[in-house]
Amino acid sequence: MKQHKHFKFSPGVIAYPVFFVLTIWLVFWFEVRFGYNLSKYGVYPQTLKGLRGVVFSPFLHGNIEHIYHNTIPLFVLSTALFYFYRPIAWRVILFGILISGFLTWCIGRPSYHIGASGLIYVLVSFTFFKGVFAKHYRLIALSLLVIFLYGSMIWYTFPIEEGISWEGHLSGLITGLVFALFFRKEIAKPKKYAWEQENYNEENDLFLQHFDENGNFIETKEEPEIEEELEPLSIRYIFKENKD
Repeated sequence: MKQHKHFKFSPGVIAYPVFFVLTIWLVFWFEVRFGYNLSKYGVYPQTLKGLRGVVFSPFLHGNIEHIYHNTIPLFVLSTALFYFYRPIAWRVILFGILISGFLTWCIGRPSYHIGASGLIYVLVSFTFFKGVFAKHYRLIALSLLVIFLYGSMIWYTFPIEEGISWEGHLSGLITGLVFALFFRKEIAKPKKYAWEQENYNEENDLFLQHFDENGNFIETKEEPEIEEELEPLSIRYIFKENKD
């Protein structure tokens, strides 16, 4: 994909993240309003029934604090994803949900694992590592910003606090790293200068021709312009007799 097609704003950059956030809040409102508890549709590891949570768990949250802490990171990171990685954004989100959810199902404790935090860790991990691997100055800047805002989240991939699905966080972190290694095409590439091209030849470089083999500047004397010889100027007078 050509460079000019990257980093272009479109309505989807904001619309899709808003849709995600509204969806999880709508599900939470439904639970509170009608008194349902949909946690049983979360990931329950090593059970066939628990596999349905691979799809449903990102939309389920235990309480208002849980959904609040996931809302802002989900919006910010998904917005960055659709702006900087638009060609692969949907694949990162959809496969990120499925793969991170399945890893949680494989390694998780026998309990219901719910929440969008697994997807958030996918986005944090992918955005950070992809920017480093791509070596594009804008993507590196994004990586630094993400690590500044959400770098402390790394601690929650360890079992340091009871009641938090560190398995889901760790699964998201691993999934994002794998995606950063896997998705190589359709990513903005760093600008290559003339001397970085494969067909570059030093002998044809006009700039290097001004230097000798030791790197010394070669002064070039401009040849004086040859003035064209002008024909001698001739003046002719015509006398007219006044008849008055």
